[in-house]
Amino acid sequence: MRVIVVGAGVLGTLHAWHAVQRGHEVVHIEREAEARGASVRNFGLVWVGGRAAGEELETALRARELWEGIGARVPGLGFRANGSLTVVTDEAELAVARAAAARPDAAARGYELLDAEETRRRNPALRGELLGALWCGRDAAVEPRVAQRALREALAASGRYTFLGGREVRDVVGEHAVRDDHGDVHTGDAVVLCTGAWLGGLVRELAPQLPVRRVRLQMMQTAPLDEPLPTSVADADSFRYYPAYRSPELDALAAARPQPPVAAEHRMQLLMVQRADGGLTIGDTHEYGTPFAFDVDEDPYAHLTTVAESLLGRRLPPVRRRWAGVYAQCLEAGKVVHRERVREGVWLVTGPGGRGMTCSPAIAEATADALGW
Repeated sequence: MRVIVVGAGVLGTLHAWHAVQRGHEVVHIEREAEARGASVRNFGLVWVGGRAAGEELETALRARELWEGIGARVPGLGFRANGSLTVVTDEAELAVARAAAARPDAAARGYELLDAEETRRRNPALRGELLGALWCGRDAAVEPRVAQRALREALAASGRYTFLGGREVRDVVGEHAVRDDHGDVHTGDAVVLCTGAWLGGLVRELAPQLPVRRVRLQMMQTAPLDEPLPTSVADADSFRYYPAYRSPELDALAAARPQPPVAAEHRMQLLMVQRADGGLTIGDTHEYGTPFAFDVDEDPYAHLTTVAESLLGRRLPPVRRRWAGVYAQCLEAGKVVHRERVREGVWLVTGPGGRGMTCSPAIAEATADALGW
């Protein structure tokens, strides 16, 4: 087959990956020279632990398996099975972690409740005051700024992959074909649109009732830390934002101790991952009301710095970069992604939300299976 993939973020790139692995030819079209959206502005987390039971968890677990296999073939991804620690600092937070560790699917998620000594043994960089942590051994990480490029280089070596950057698809032409803004028509046996947070223009014309919203976040990255951070790290506010942690214990925590005002206003949690160069990617916020601001707010960064330093028990290295990003989130209950045939032979796949980096390999595999590739 000849497959046309539109969008070179992680979701589009993994669709191209599965098509090539199944023996097909791929033409991959991206409106920028290379991806610049949410796929490069995230933590690089393969985040299994917090996923909702059912389809979401099953997708994340399958994706985690696929990521490990792809990472072995494409070292440039920077895949590492580093696991994560969600650190707790008081008894109310510990109760939530204990409830999570008692879930029927805790073993599948790789959950283990650790005391303070065990937590520091897993991650000696955590020198702040803590009671323990919820360990998730299934979590992993990749390098988001280079992952798509590394995958494209591996795809190009197949001889059946063509990347066309700097071309915006403007129209669907008949069946199985699109026209770009250079006037070129690209025809295949299937077209898959993975346009990320770009929900206007052609996407609106093809799917005017798209059940997807845009979400904005703020993040930052520091200079290299002078020691390893062996695991990904989350604070207990993460319990408030991931469905796996919903429990009476979480309700009790929320009632007894609301988030600080800045964290509540910006719907914040701390996530922290060390990059290959030693720097720390730290975030994040969640903003849902559009239109989004064009600038970034300093108060969330100050809050994140305070929380990160309290867990590390030391000052952070200087912040080198701050940024905002926007991703598309599916609003259909129980759905990991929105997948819709918008024309004969043309499919729109969008809205994985904050699950994009985690789940894209399995989402793309499901598309390939559904389309009979």
